[in-house]
Amino acid sequence: MSYPISMKESIKTLESTRDERLKEEIPRLSLEEREKLIRSYHPQHRDGAQRKLKVGVNKGELIPNEIADLFEAKSRIDPDKIDLNNPDYSVDVLVIGGGGGGASAALLAQETGAHVLLITKLRFGDSNTIMSEGGVQAAVDEQDSPLLHYLDTMGGGGFTNIPGLVRSLVRDAPEVLKWLLDLGVMFDRTPDERNILSSFAGGQCRRRVHSCADYSGLDMMRILRDETYNRGIEVIEFIPAIELILDDSGSCSGALTLDLETNKKFLIKAKTVILATGGSGRLHFQGFPTTNHYGATGDGLVIANRIGARIIFLDAIQFHPTGTLYPEHILGLLVTEAFRGWGAHLVNSEGKRFINELEKRDITAPAVIREVVWKKKAIYSPTGREGVWLDTPLVEIINGQGTINRIFPHLKHRFQGFGIDITKEPILVYPTIHYQNGGILIDERGESSVKGLYVAGEASGGVHGRNRLGGNSLLDIFVFGRRAGKYAALRATEKKVGKLTLQCVKDYERELSEAGVLKDIASPGILPDYRYERTISGIYR
Repeated sequence: MSYPISMKESIKTLESTRDERLKEEIPRLSLEEREKLIRSYHPQHRDGAQRKLKVGVNKGELIPNEIADLFEAKSRIDPDKIDLNNPDYSVDVLVIGGGGGGASAALLAQETGAHVLLITKLRFGDSNTIMSEGGVQAAVDEQDSPLLHYLDTMGGGGFTNIPGLVRSLVRDAPEVLKWLLDLGVMFDRTPDERNILSSFAGGQCRRRVHSCADYSGLDMMRILRDETYNRGIEVIEFIPAIELILDDSGSCSGALTLDLETNKKFLIKAKTVILATGGSGRLHFQGFPTTNHYGATGDGLVIANRIGARIIFLDAIQFHPTGTLYPEHILGLLVTEAFRGWGAHLVNSEGKRFINELEKRDITAPAVIREVVWKKKAIYSPTGREGVWLDTPLVEIINGQGTINRIFPHLKHRFQGFGIDITKEPILVYPTIHYQNGGILIDERGESSVKGLYVAGEASGGVHGRNRLGGNSLLDIFVFGRRAGKYAALRATEKKVGKLTLQCVKDYERELSEAGVLKDIASPGILPDYRYERTISGIYR
């Protein structure tokens, strides 16, 4: 396949400016320049892309239209037809979600003495965790500290982050790194094999990201999945939660689930529930492609909102600056930020850089959009899609031949299948939906505003503020997965479950109807809608 002649001509322009670009220093933007860039060009600030909720505990919260539609939809069940007196399963801790957050929570809950059941919508491990390429942050180098990690994270979120959550994140990070090492995660090492290799991500003042080549999340998930099975924790696949259940004291006490193979509903009674259902990228906000896995449809947000869990920062969706634009077979798939950390430049059609590549993602993504859409300095794909080059060969030029094969073998292999050698040719990129910065509000134990409901990972909100730094997502799922597992198990030891009820579902639907916003669709969505008439015809810019 390779690049067509028209694109190869653009590559010649890029190659002709390399020597000049290598000498160039692009300063970071001022706070005023950053704010103007975000307000003017970031997709989340487009008119009509979001709206305020009109009912429920989150009334008045601004959220994307695609999530609001699901919040305003009917339940998949008729509460009056559900028998809550005869649960199919009864456990101490129910973990909903089979990614890194759910697995971490299940392991720590069992270690704390709880009887644990983990259920997952798809296969155990199918999650955004395995899509993560870049690595996990932890301040363990001599020149680094949790304090610097804290400052970087707060600054990355525009100082909107909840300080206590960030404090927990950075303090637990070194322990999490050791935990992963002890479980068997194979982190990249320095040439002498004595130390774990560290790399940069945007918005960091120190090298702090620790990776497993560019298979980081996949390798970590493999280890966690094996550990979960080896410890005898029960796992049920292809059984998403479609409603959360309260008891008569208002405490979350289980879930109603749907078997995707038989369409049968199962009632699971639990003393505490941990929600680790991930993000919502497969809702394709504004028609953008996504890096997210197939099951990222925001289910946990929908069912938690119905029982009164508060949300925070859900209007802040992160667009990764470097999603694949060509070949279109892999449209939107992630090209890790670590490439820029190792020296790759973002380059326009004139062969020029236009932003410091290590700016935060909420700065770099709108900078790319500005360059393409408003400044008209795009490189075109054969079908007319517009993007910029990521000059990946610079990684080899700066760090030596073989660096890409050693640090980025997965991406090298991915593009090699299309006849593109990223050690010699750049990658055409454009922003893609990557992360749900906000979610269900939690405290430092991982507990939501609903007693007995804990949340871990991308489904939660508060720790990243309005923008997440690279490497903090994997850290988040492990830190708050472990915390949620521990504290949910401890709560289970002292809790007695009262009479189960779905009254909250009935009440919420009545409120929607009275407000005139009840939609004739069912939620949670469970799987993305890719029927022909709903497929993405092009990137909304």
